[in-house]
Amino acid sequence: MTRSALALSLVVTVAAVAVPSRAEPASAAGADVVPSCAAPVTSGQFRCFALKRTGVRHGKPSGRPERPEGLGPADLRSAYRLPFSRTNATIAVVVAYDNPAAEADLQVYRSTYGLPPCTSANGCFRKVNQRGDAAPLPAPDPAWAGESSLDLDMVSAVCPSCRILLVEADDASLNLLEGVSTAVALGASYVSMSWGLPEQELELTVDPLFFSAPGVVFTAASGDSGAAGGPVYPASSAGVVAVGGTSLRRAWNWRGWTESAWSGSGGGCSAYIAKPAFQHRVRACATRATADVAAVGDPATGVAVYQTYGDVGWGIDGGTSAGAPIIAAVYALAGAAGGQGAPAGYPYAARRGLFDVTSGSTGTCTPRVLCTGSRGWDAPTGLGTPNGVSAFAPPR
Repeated sequence: MTRSALALSLVVTVAAVAVPSRAEPASAAGADVVPSCAAPVTSGQFRCFALKRTGVRHGKPSGRPERPEGLGPADLRSAYRLPFSRTNATIAVVVAYDNPAAEADLQVYRSTYGLPPCTSANGCFRKVNQRGDAAPLPAPDPAWAGESSLDLDMVSAVCPSCRILLVEADDASLNLLEGVSTAVALGASYVSMSWGLPEQELELTVDPLFFSAPGVVFTAASGDSGAAGGPVYPASSAGVVAVGGTSLRRAWNWRGWTESAWSGSGGGCSAYIAKPAFQHRVRACATRATADVAAVGDPATGVAVYQTYGDVGWGIDGGTSAGAPIIAAVYALAGAAGGQGAPAGYPYAARRGLFDVTSGSTGTCTPRVLCTGSRGWDAPTGLGTPNGVSAFAPPR
C-alpha cells in the first residue's frame, strides 16, 4: 500500500488511552484566552494548538509601528541564550488551509523587529499546497491562519537567516501528513507541526512512512490540555521531537528569566509507541514519553504575533504551538540535520545544554512527574528548555 493510500485509509477514532490518575484536570485557556482552532466536529481531524489572548489585539500599524506587546525575537534569544547564525537551512511549517496574508504579515513582523526580509522574491519564503504546487492553494481559513502566523513568526524570531517553506494542506485531515511528506521532498531539513489528535493504534503503521526520513528533524506540539489530555499524535511518535510549554517571565536572577511548567502543557505515556532507547532513564513510563523538551507556551507570558487574515494585527499568542517552531529553529541553529540517530534523543545526551524546569503543574497525577515540573525529566516540559544550542546538536 502506498503512503497516500494508507493515509487516506486511516480511520481515526478516539482511543481508550491509559492515562495517569488525576483529580484536577488543567485548563488550557483562561477567561482571556481562546483557541485559534475550534475542536473538530468529525473524527479524523487534527486540531491546531495555537491560543490567543483576548483584549490585547491591535489594529494594523500606520507609519512606523509601535513596539508590540508580547515576547519578541530579542526576548527569546535572551531567555534561551541563542546565538545569531547565518545558516540558510530550510524550515517547513505544515498547516491546514490557506492564509492569504501569510507572506505580507510575515514581512511586517520581521521589519518591525529589524529582521532581514524573507520573501518569495528573494527566495527565502515559499508557499505551496500539500502536493508541492504554488497553485491552486487550499480554501482560506481564518482559524488556521492564526496557527500559520504564529509558526512563521516564531521561526523568524529564532532563526532569521533560515529559509521558510509554508506547506498548506487541503484540510485538517490526514492530508496534513501528506503535507509533511511534501515538505521533506522539497528539501526541508526541519519540519514543524503545531497540531495533533488523540492517540490511536494505527500510529504504529503510519510512523515509519512519515517520520523516518534520514537527516530531517520533525518537531510537534505536545497539546494544550494538560495532564488530562494525555499524549497526542504526532508528538508521541518516536521519530518526532515532542515540545511542551512553559510560563516564561523576566526575573532578577542569574539568568534574567524564570520558567515554570505551563498549566496547559500536554504529555504523558504513549498507549502504543514503544519506549525509544534514548528514554531508558525515563522511569515514569514503560512506553514513549512526551514531552522531550519545551519552550514558552503560556499565553499569559506569550509571544507577539502579527496576523491580519482572521485577526486585526498585533496580538499575544501561546500554546505548545509556539514551542514547536521555536524548537525546530533551535535545531536549525545547532546544525542538527544530517546527524546520526534520532534527533529527539540529542537532548537526552546533552542535558547540560538545557534549563531544567522544576516548578509548575498541569493537574494532579500519579506519578508526580507526569504533571509537575520536576528535576530531570517531567511530562509537561520534558528535559527542559534551550540553554544555547548544544543540547540540540548530534552527539559527538
